[in-house]
Amino acid sequence: MQTAVPQSAPPAKQPPAADRVYAHVKQSVLDRSYEGGTLLTEGELAEAVGVSRTPVREALLRLEVEGLIRLYPKKGALVLPVSAQEISDVVETRLLVEEYAARKAVPAPPGLVERLTELLERQKAQVAAGDLAEAAVTDRCFHAEIVRCGGNEILARLYDQMRDRQLRMGVAVMYSQPDRVAKTLAEHEEILRALRAGDAEAAVGVVHRHVSRVSLLARGEVR
Repeated sequence: MQTAVPQSAPPAKQPPAADRVYAHVKQSVLDRSYEGGTLLTEGELAEAVGVSRTPVREALLRLEVEGLIRLYPKKGALVLPVSAQEISDVVETRLLVEEYAARKAVPAPPGLVERLTELLERQKAQVAAGDLAEAAVTDRCFHAEIVRCGGNEILARLYDQMRDRQLRMGVAVMYSQPDRVAKTLAEHEEILRALRAGDAEAAVGVVHRHVSRVSLLARGEVR
C-alpha cells in the first residue's frame, strides 16, 4: 500500500512588481531609511526590489503624486524633505480636528479607554526596545482612535489623509529630539486620564499642548 505524500502548500502569490517597489520606497521614506534629499535611481531601486525598471517608473510616478518624491528625467527621484510650511500646515489641521474630537469623545466609551490603554502600553514597549519607527506608527494610531470616536466620518477621513505626513514627522521628531519621546508618553497618559475622568476641557488642553510642540520643528527642514 502506497503512503500518501502530503502536498505542500502553493507559494504565496507576490503582489505586482510596481506595488512591491511602491511599498518598498514609501516605507523607506516614512521610516527615514531614505532621508529627505536622497537621490534614488531607477537602477538601484530595481536591484533592491528585484524587478525591472518599468515597474520602478510606475511606482515612482505614484509616489510623486503623493508628494513624497520629485522626479528628475535621466537623473532619478529626489526624496523631498519635510518643509517648515508642511509641518505648520499639518499641525494647524491636527489641532482643528483633534481638539474637536477630544471634546466629542467625552464621555469616553469603555472600548475607547481600553484601546488607548493598549496602544499606550505598546508604544512604551516599542520605545524601550528602541523601535522608534514603530513607536511613531502607534503614536499616530493613538490619536486616530480618538478622532474616530468623535463620530464625524468626514473629519476622520480628512485625518486619515494626513497619515503619511504624520508618520514621517513623528519619526523625525523622535530621532531629532530624544527627550520628546518621554514627553509624548507622559502626555498620552494625561490624555487618557482626562478621557477616563470625563474631563473634556482637560483632554482638549493636553491635546493642544501635545500637538503644538511639533510646531517647534517649523524653524527649518527636519533632518
